[in-house]
Amino acid sequence: MEQSSGTGVAAVNPQLGISPATLSFGNVTVGSSTSLPATLTASGAAVTISSDQSSSSEFVILGLTLPITIAAGNSVPVTIQFTPNASGTATAKTGFISNAVNSPTVDQVTGTGVAAVSHSVTLTWQPGDGNAVGYNVYRGAAAAGPFQEINTALDSSTNYTDTTVVSGTTYYYVTTEVNAEGQESTYSSAVQAVVPSP
Repeated sequence: MEQSSGTGVAAVNPQLGISPATLSFGNVTVGSSTSLPATLTASGAAVTISSDQSSSSEFVILGLTLPITIAAGNSVPVTIQFTPNASGTATAKTGFISNAVNSPTVDQVTGTGVAAVSHSVTLTWQPGDGNAVGYNVYRGAAAAGPFQEINTALDSSTNYTDTTVVSGTTYYYVTTEVNAEGQESTYSSAVQAVVPSP
């Protein structure tokens, strides 16, 4: 009588894990970007990732050159970048297509786009001797100057709004009077304006 023997082999089911399973980007100014790290881990057997995808163009997967094979028990880092194109909450799924039994492996991502804060500086001043037909406004980065003229035409009023300021910057302003003959006075005393950070 013939005897036969064999060895049972368990089926190997490669799995691809992603950590963390959800990414929250919080508030991000519209037009700017924030990136968060994640980790892809193969278990059971080697996993070959052939492609990745995102359900929203506001979320992009960075840092992977595909295709890539991850040996069992090994991990690779990946970066998810959020660039909101509008105000409000954005949610999406980023996924990785592979030979893993749980393909596509999906990461839930969320973030909130917030409008960029625009700042301006409003200046008012007292008229001088009454002979002025207009005023020039100058701006500098130091109280002692140098100063650059920022009005494009002679300002007939005693107020001016500078809408070209940058967040987180300190400016110094002076004004001059111009009379009917086109003669310009010396600078007024400098005033400081601190533009808050966003």
